[in-house]
Amino acid sequence: MKQQTLGGFEKFGKTTRRAQFLAEMDRLVPWRELGEAIEPIYPKGAGEAGGRPPVPLERMLRIHFLQLWFNLSDPAVEEALYDSASMRSFAGIDLGAEPVPDETTVCKFRHLLERNGMGKVLLEAMNTYLRENGVRVGTGTIVDATIISAPSSTKNRDGKRDPQMHQTAKGKQWYFGMKAHLGGDSQTKVIHTIKASAANVADRDALAHLLHGKETRVWGDQAYKGQREVIRRVAPRARDFTNRPYRHNGVIDEAQKARNRTKSRVRAKVEHVIGVIKRVFGFTKVRYRGLAKNLHRLEVTAALANLFMVRRLLLRT
Repeated sequence: MKQQTLGGFEKFGKTTRRAQFLAEMDRLVPWRELGEAIEPIYPKGAGEAGGRPPVPLERMLRIHFLQLWFNLSDPAVEEALYDSASMRSFAGIDLGAEPVPDETTVCKFRHLLERNGMGKVLLEAMNTYLRENGVRVGTGTIVDATIISAPSSTKNRDGKRDPQMHQTAKGKQWYFGMKAHLGGDSQTKVIHTIKASAANVADRDALAHLLHGKETRVWGDQAYKGQREVIRRVAPRARDFTNRPYRHNGVIDEAQKARNRTKSRVRAKVEHVIGVIKRVFGFTKVRYRGLAKNLHRLEVTAALANLFMVRRLLLRT
């Protein structure tokens, strides 16, 4: 049965959670600071060959963030913008005056950011903005790693799996993909350092890359045991608060088990950010081949996760 509306206009509406989320992000994301970081590499005009002028930088950045928040591919974000009024409003697109940037334009913008290493730049710019607004990174760092799956099938043009990904066992389960190594602040949970590797790389091998050097304490699980010399070399003033084995020859050391439990109350904070990256923003599987492209996505997603974690604090100011 065909729906009837009053005079062709919809009469009822509701502010959806998506629209509310986008309104919050529109207010909180430091568009000017992030735009200034990208502006030096962004095309300024039509160029000598002529053609269309580039889409405004902030609009492309907003579309890129929509991809990361809602786990959308290049074609999917184009279709979502045509389909969702709240997304078009967020991106500043009026279909009565202009079309949505097509998937090729979206892809070229993403490649521009990847080629110029803008993921790390955007993460640093976001963390600088958070510090200036009262979210300060302290002198304690929590280190952790998480596996992000990749397609293990060889049913592709090359007949091969991604050579930069690898398989690894965790418990009794085997995984194929990459590993995201994260270093986060022990108080605010803000991720400040990221490294990507194949999934079979040991967590402890990335430890030196996850410390900023000014730490006084370093927390981690038992995967980082025995790395006191690495910590001392990178962060001379830091004390090692990584978990220690508490079971020796079948005998449980209850005192060490209790100490590990106390450390885990701090260490578990980084799991909250990993939960936002993987469960809220949907980054549980790689979308691109190779580590570089996925590292860019991971860095920008971590920047957005940092903002998401402290959004209530910023909204009160």
